[in-house]
Amino acid sequence: MSNFYVRGIVANLVTLAVLVACLFVPAGTLDYWQAWVFVAVFEGCTQALGIYFLVHDRKLVERRMKMGPAAEDRPAQKLISALFMLGFVAFVALPALDHRFGWSPVPPVVSLIASATIVLSFVLFFVVMKTNSYAASTIQVEEGQPVVATGPYARVRHPMYSGALLLLLAIPLALGSWWTVLLVVLFIPVLVWRILDEENFLRKNLPGYETYMRSVRYRLIPCAW
Repeated sequence: MSNFYVRGIVANLVTLAVLVACLFVPAGTLDYWQAWVFVAVFEGCTQALGIYFLVHDRKLVERRMKMGPAAEDRPAQKLISALFMLGFVAFVALPALDHRFGWSPVPPVVSLIASATIVLSFVLFFVVMKTNSYAASTIQVEEGQPVVATGPYARVRHPMYSGALLLLLAIPLALGSWWTVLLVVLFIPVLVWRILDEENFLRKNLPGYETYMRSVRYRLIPCAW
């Protein structure tokens, strides 16, 4: 087995272990059906995307595997990446605490709808990655990289982040917490910082990107911003 596949398997196992720990340790119990559904949905979608693109676009998978603060080149993006990782942990750990202490329980039907919304966010991720093979986890420009202006990129300049925002809105509700949705308010400034810094980098380093910015007005949400 190649080193690439070994790294992928190890990364998946570590991610799953961290996810389970962040859910069930704060919850203080395994009797947490929303968490089990979330793990099944999140991991199922993640693995489905990974397997599809391993078969059809391995280079994209390699780009996506280079992630986290250590993979970024610039200090600002290292900090933003670290904040993203801490934010994701908070989005799963705080609902678990909410479940444990019963601060703001969510009706089961709302949790199930939110789980379906998580699937929808992964469908958007799939469309984005299918449209743009250069959709890396880090901010970079490769030799020969084109400006993609079709599919979801014709509506907003950062559709991957649109899907991420939808995912983060759905996670707390899928895990049974109203209060944790408020974390989105703290997350948005970090996301805006990431987007603005990324656009500044791409405008300087990706030929044609400035023209694309003029033709596609909205960054994240159509008709809003």
